[in-house]
Amino acid sequence: MNPYVPILFMLGLGFAFAVLSVGTSLLVGPKRYNRAKLEAYECGIQPSPHPAGGGRVPIKYYLTAMLFIIFDIESVFLYPFAVAFNQLGLFALVEMVLFILTVFVAYAYVWRRGGLEWD
Repeated sequence: MNPYVPILFMLGLGFAFAVLSVGTSLLVGPKRYNRAKLEAYECGIQPSPHPAGGGRVPIKYYLTAMLFIIFDIESVFLYPFAVAFNQLGLFALVEMVLFILTVFVAYAYVWRRGGLEWD
């Protein structure tokens, strides 16, 4: 038996389930549309029209997103250390302490500069 057959079977089963779910919801679901349901949903806030050139997004949004990505990626580097802690020895422990110290210094810098405050 080809080793890829179970993988292809699971992919086909997942695709069939997705198509069946969407098709069933179209057939069985309610079809009572009104003006409120057809409008764009803006988290409970009434949508406002944007200027012709498009609306501006505050730079604070991008800074917060970049900080999240940076600290999230740094936390991912801790998982291999935690998994192989017994085999790595003292050298890896010292390296991980230096890594965590570097992350802490970056976190303290961002905190002191007000990067974690949303105004």
